[in-house]
Amino acid sequence: MDMTKYGPKAQKKISRVMHEFGKGKLKSGTSRKRVTSQKQAVAIAISEARRGGDKVPRQKLRKRK
Repeated sequence: MDMTKYGPKAQKKISRVMHEFGKGKLKSGTSRKRVTSQKQAVAIAISEARRGGDKVPRQKLRKRK
C-alpha cells in the first residue's frame, strides 16, 4: 500500500525547487524577489507541481468564523 503524500514527479519538482532555495537562486512570482522563507519555497514547489498536474494533495479549505 502506497502511503506517500506526493507522487514521484511532484517529489522531483519539490526537490529541485528546494535545491534552488538552498543555493539562494529561488525567486518568487511576478515580483522576482529572492525567496528567504523555507515555507514559501515549499509552497512555490507544491504550486508548480499542482500546475503541472502531478499527484499533490488538495489544498485545505479554511472555514470562516
